[in-house]
Amino acid sequence: MSDLDLAVELLRATPTHENRTDGQLRAWAEIALAYGDELATGTDSDDVQVVEREGGVSDSELLLAEHQRGTVVVYTEALRRVEELARARGWPVTREALRRAAVAHELAHHRLDVRELNRRLGHTAFRFGPLRLRAHVAGAEEIAAHRFAHLRSGLGVSPLLITTALAGGN
Repeated sequence: MSDLDLAVELLRATPTHENRTDGQLRAWAEIALAYGDELATGTDSDDVQVVEREGGVSDSELLLAEHQRGTVVVYTEALRRVEELARARGWPVTREALRRAAVAHELAHHRLDVRELNRRLGHTAFRFGPLRLRAHVAGAEEIAAHRFAHLRSGLGVSPLLITTALAGGN
């Protein structure tokens, strides 16, 4: 599956999108992927500290990394779980590439301009005559951040594919 197909599936699985058309989801996915591409071509001006901590795994969640006050925390237990999944599927993924992707993903969220992404997506929540209230497209930020992480990390497979596998899809 292509990143576009995977991004459409991610959007389709998002609770607010169950009645959206395939064409609408595909258009939003294309825009979010293109925004991630654009972010990845920018220069690195962030000097972020990265620390590793055990954890990141609970019964209902797998958290590879998170951005906390200028520091990206990478969770080593979660990295091990994803590495094991990748190895079981025969994917060319190393823990170091996963770590780089997790850090890049968090940096993307930090750099992402949500208002600009929403403007590009063009989703309307409410219209009253000539007035229009722009809406947020749930999942679009994740798609852009996944694409950024893939382009910046050198990861052997798409983070969208890994996310789909973790969710029990592919």
